[in-house]
Amino acid sequence: MTLPPRFRFSLALALTTTLAACSPLTAFNTLVPKDAAGTRVATGMAYGAGERRMLDIYAPRTTADGKRPVVVFFYGGSWNSGTRTGYAFVGKALAAQGFVVVIPDYRLVPAIRYPAFVEDGAAAVRWARAHVRDFGGDPDRIVLMGHSAGAYIAAMLAVDDRWLGRDRTAVRGLVGLAGPYDFAPFDVDVSRAAFGQWPRPAETQPVTWAGAGDPPALLLVGDEDKTVLPRNSAALAARLRQGGVPVSVRAYPRLGHVGMILAIARPFRGRAPVLADVTRFVRERTR
Repeated sequence: MTLPPRFRFSLALALTTTLAACSPLTAFNTLVPKDAAGTRVATGMAYGAGERRMLDIYAPRTTADGKRPVVVFFYGGSWNSGTRTGYAFVGKALAAQGFVVVIPDYRLVPAIRYPAFVEDGAAAVRWARAHVRDFGGDPDRIVLMGHSAGAYIAAMLAVDDRWLGRDRTAVRGLVGLAGPYDFAPFDVDVSRAAFGQWPRPAETQPVTWAGAGDPPALLLVGDEDKTVLPRNSAALAARLRQGGVPVSVRAYPRLGHVGMILAIARPFRGRAPVLADVTRFVRERTR
């Protein structure tokens, strides 16, 4: 897709001012063209108490027989930033592929620490199971998806049944985009702020819990990611495979950390087939 010069300048300015590491994508989301075949069907739905426990729902514009697969998407932001409104481009892109998409906010550091954001993620999934049928979704066919810190939340919910309990049986797959899954000990400010107070660091790591019985996974990485190193996905994949869980790891050349999520947006899909790979996986896992 070729962008007009004025749009390219505006988009570049937005990226320059808002995309430091995993910062919110609100300005980018405002500027970027979105998929017309997907639409937001609900906004500000409360899944718990407080402004940070709300979610938005996206769905295809076309009607369908039966209930559609559900994708619950958790955005990144180092567990200390981000808003669901900045990811409408993700919601509409996935909805245009035929899915009902749930994008929750969750509480952030420093107001909270681990495990509060994982608990919020679990509460959002349980809400989806209870209510997504009202929006055309199938509560028994859910794929958990996330980018960066959001991929961590999705992975913990997928591999550790402390959070979802019996509701984890509805999770058909995990999609992780540039996720941190094996990062203890906590040697950077971001991880120390979110996890440093927990007395048993291993308990906070998805690799600790991954194994037999977990849902199949698609783990996507960029080979130029210097924020969350691809070795995290390699480590999680190894643990899942040891337990006999189907897992696929795909590395995209010349793609960095933020580029992974931007590749879902219409103007940047030529950089890497992230949306196509995610769509294929979700369809396969929710047949």
